[in-house]
Amino acid sequence: MKKLNSYKMSGKEVLPLVEGGKGVAISNGTTAGAWAKAGGIGTFSCVNPDSYAEDGTYIPQVYHSKTRSERFEELKAYAIRGGIEQAKIARDVSGGEGRIHMNVLWEAGGTVPILHGVLEEVGELVHGITCGAGMPYKIAEIAAQYGIHYYPIVSSARAFNALWRRSYKNYADLLGGVVYEDPWLAGGHNGLSNAEDPNQPQDPYGRCVELRKVMNGYGLNHVPIVMAGGVWFLRDWQDWIDNDELGPIAFQFGSRPLLTQESPILQAWKDRLLNLREDDILLQQFSPTGFYSSAIKNTFMQGLIDRTNRQIEYRTKPGDEGFSAELPLGPRARVHYVKPEDLPRAQGWIDEGFTEAMKTPDDTMVFETPEKAQKVMKSQADCMCCLSQCRFSNWADNEEGTTGKRADPRSFCIQKALQLAAHGGDLEQSLMFAGHNAYKFAQDPFYKGGFIPTVKQLVDRIITGD
Repeated sequence: MKKLNSYKMSGKEVLPLVEGGKGVAISNGTTAGAWAKAGGIGTFSCVNPDSYAEDGTYIPQVYHSKTRSERFEELKAYAIRGGIEQAKIARDVSGGEGRIHMNVLWEAGGTVPILHGVLEEVGELVHGITCGAGMPYKIAEIAAQYGIHYYPIVSSARAFNALWRRSYKNYADLLGGVVYEDPWLAGGHNGLSNAEDPNQPQDPYGRCVELRKVMNGYGLNHVPIVMAGGVWFLRDWQDWIDNDELGPIAFQFGSRPLLTQESPILQAWKDRLLNLREDDILLQQFSPTGFYSSAIKNTFMQGLIDRTNRQIEYRTKPGDEGFSAELPLGPRARVHYVKPEDLPRAQGWIDEGFTEAMKTPDDTMVFETPEKAQKVMKSQADCMCCLSQCRFSNWADNEEGTTGKRADPRSFCIQKALQLAAHGGDLEQSLMFAGHNAYKFAQDPFYKGGFIPTVKQLVDRIITGD
């Protein structure tokens, strides 16, 4: 195993090992501080971070307002308070070692005011901002206002090139690194484009070489690429270290920090990680963001798969496209027109109890039980506006407060599903993001017998190559 040399990142010499940010209370001040104390870069998430009462107990994020716009203001207030508290915790735990980064999602609701709200209070405690899930053009300008570094998360050289030309070229001195997140292997939301096949993963080496060429063309030879997604044993990546084609390289770990003593996830979740199989992790497109994402298969995920499979096209008037079969629906038996070959399928679902035909934005309908259909509609009505645009509820952070499209029942409330996983809910009915290598917990001898390391023990292990 090659020696892992330190780099100057975010203003300090650190190990080129980065804790990947995981939103909704998973990467917090405790995990970030511990990772920084071990000599690397710790990352706390400012996507719905936890805040605490004076006695240290968690404050549930309950929304009291009746309108979406009012709940949106509640969400931003929760995030600002939580972000400030997590930054302070990270500082205290780190003891001044390493570096502390804050992770945000560009397509999350209220990201810009949340960033300002947190950094105005604790700017000196945060040394860098990582940001992905979209095209974060403004993140450089915001970082510059507080004199901290920024780390865009991209999945292609093309994406970085667009960001540089539009914005980053004006703030080159604060570009701390470029995170290349493998869109096939990373956990959480992935940056697969419409031109890429989710079933045909590409070699990250070639894609990172292409990214380096673009960066070097702009004089960014000294700026590290942070490889994220699919990194487990560092020995498998030693050819990337001291590699002239790649230049300075750092490695981000998202899934492995989940299984540490400092990790706040439920013990049941940790137990689940220790027993994953390779086919237990699913790359799918159910997220209300519209992005692909990777998560652990469970009853919740299977329900989304099944609902989407109970889907047919329809028209409200008979037309020339073959929609000639009549399908009466609802208490008034209103006739909808479907293709003749789809009529028996629909009737079969109805006979099985999936009597509610829920319309989608794509002139299709999915069939669900009355009970689950009611839950879907209630979740849509209770939208907390956690995304800039939500295909599930049709909320959008604009003057109209809507995407202008029909709410999509094939998706789900991501806020509820992630909060349920983080705070004591039924894990079978929640969303557990994980990278595609998370099955290696069950195979890695480091975790034999259910061993759960401290963050320091994990970082020390990673440095050895294992």
